[in-house]
Amino acid sequence: MGLSTHVLDTMHGTPAAGMQVRLYSMQGPQRTLVKELVLNADGRNPDGLLYEHSALRTGCYRLEFAVADYFRVRGVDLPEPPFLDQVGIDFGIADASAHYHVPLLVSPWSYSTYRGS
Repeated sequence: MGLSTHVLDTMHGTPAAGMQVRLYSMQGPQRTLVKELVLNADGRNPDGLLYEHSALRTGCYRLEFAVADYFRVRGVDLPEPPFLDQVGIDFGIADASAHYHVPLLVSPWSYSTYRGS
């Protein structure tokens, strides 16, 4: 089980390879950086799960995706400031024995997420 993410670039119809991602644990307004990573060619964490099953705890978390930087590297001409810069997804883990998958579908102008499987 554990925690995972996957990012798809809906503008280009590809995985968001090279996008920078940060994972934080949250305690009210306080956040603690847990992990920084760059997505692989499949738009996923190259090390697999963000949290292994044994390390995942109930609580609140935040995934932060460097969307504008990713699209700039892809050669997209973005306005300044960009419409979407950092996309943050705050979510809760209620059952640490379950698998939580947090996918992101993103373009320079929109994004969508859901609890995946």
